[in-house]
Amino acid sequence: MARYGLIIDLNYCTGCYNCQIACKDEHVGNNFLPISKSQPTFGHFWMRIKEIERVYSPSHIKVVYIPILCQHCSNAPCMEVAKNDAVYRRKDGIVLIDPVRSVGQRHLVEACPYGAIFWNDEANIPQKCTFCAHLLDDGWKEPRCVQTCPTNCMIFGDLDNPNSRISKFLKEKKQEILNPELKTRPNVYYVGLPKPHLSGTVIFGDTGDCGRDVTVTLISEKGKRLKTNTDCFGDFAFDGIEKKNYRIQFDCVGYESLPKEIVMDEDTYYLGEIILNKS
Repeated sequence: MARYGLIIDLNYCTGCYNCQIACKDEHVGNNFLPISKSQPTFGHFWMRIKEIERVYSPSHIKVVYIPILCQHCSNAPCMEVAKNDAVYRRKDGIVLIDPVRSVGQRHLVEACPYGAIFWNDEANIPQKCTFCAHLLDDGWKEPRCVQTCPTNCMIFGDLDNPNSRISKFLKEKKQEILNPELKTRPNVYYVGLPKPHLSGTVIFGDTGDCGRDVTVTLISEKGKRLKTNTDCFGDFAFDGIEKKNYRIQFDCVGYESLPKEIVMDEDTYYLGEIILNKS
């Protein structure tokens, strides 16, 4: 028996929302009993897209798109609090909410730490992504969200089959899970989850020009150094750093060296404009 899982490579997700639209197209107005009842037209996002802005400069902002759906956890918190076996796991690993036994169990919405369960007021039931289990049972190889992704950033398949595409991909790529501290053991994996990001813009004080080719050194409290150079716009960035205290130093021939102390306590930290004065 297969154990289904999904991996999403965020390096190729363009935020086109095709996956979300496909989910709506499949589930709004359609009952797939006993797996699921119709998804409401509004308010439900069984496939939700989280947008995270990374500021490189006031004119250069990169957006990372993170599709978030039910993680089909091996240690599912919703299963632990469900009454009457309203939440169950199939032999293929898909976690489902029974549309009959779950009537009135609104507490299941709050039980999900990923915000992936939604409340249907009209049907009086909690609902979520089903991995399109009804399609898989009919012979489909993947859910609609995966099938409609134009960049193929999603891979669906059998996690227990070493020859499956998803298993091979997981061996080749460094992947992560959302909120590992929750210990839910999700079966949805991600590549390229954004890490804390530090950036800024260097300006030459004497000319007002962009500070091109300035050496920027980030020094941790333990003395570990990371270096980069500003681009033609004077912009620089450090990705994937830890939230710690740092000393950052700017060096350029003909200009005074400029050190700064910073406290990295946010996921995105933009230092603004740094002015270098002639030496």
